[in-house]
Amino acid sequence: MAGSSRRPRRGTVAIAAVASLLTAGRLWAFVPVPGTDVQAAQRAGRRPALLGAAVLPAVDGAVGAVGAAGADFDVELKVSLGGDQGGEATVIVKVHPEWAPVGAAQFKKLIESGWYDDAGVFRVVPGFVAQFGLPAKAQPRLPEIKDDPVKVSNKRGTLVFATRGPNTRTSQLFINYKDNSFLDQQGFSPIGEVVGDGMQVVEKFYAGYGQKPNQGAITEQGNQYLDKEFPKLTKISKATVKG
Repeated sequence: MAGSSRRPRRGTVAIAAVASLLTAGRLWAFVPVPGTDVQAAQRAGRRPALLGAAVLPAVDGAVGAVGAAGADFDVELKVSLGGDQGGEATVIVKVHPEWAPVGAAQFKKLIESGWYDDAGVFRVVPGFVAQFGLPAKAQPRLPEIKDDPVKVSNKRGTLVFATRGPNTRTSQLFINYKDNSFLDQQGFSPIGEVVGDGMQVVEKFYAGYGQKPNQGAITEQGNQYLDKEFPKLTKISKATVKG
């Protein structure tokens, strides 16, 4: 995710600073978790908490997405909760193309291609976000899509694309665990919302690994990496557009 370059206020959620760094040959753009002191983290040699999307390897045969606003549609996410208890659950997301037509079209197209099936929810920060969208197996590079204007606030339960800068959305999304309205001014446009009792399920996503899974490794190795290093991770077993 990316946005303003203003420094965050220590210990507050009012402003999120945006910075970029070159790591392992990839440029990452990020919004630190609220309250992160970016400069202190950099001085200590730590990477601030990321909401960024990895740069996918360039491969021919990319999947694209363009589209205009249309009717709302539901997406069913069958979830394998992982953790110590395991179990299966279902989350329903209502997508509102009028909120963000380009993003909604991208999400629908990728679901119909099977992109999210068996994908890990690789970043879970309780009280902030749960992030997913890197596929279970290596896939062709996705064309980046244009940003949608922010029409709806980043409230609890909204589904939003992660980015690595302006007009760089591809496949990664996050669900807001709380009202993160400070992200509105950073250009993050919700495309839909978790409905019904779905947030009770989202709250059960396994958070024991925090932000340890490496996005570059997931991009290159998919679940071969995640199953070995993070076997308790929550996964989206199947994503289906319900109409």
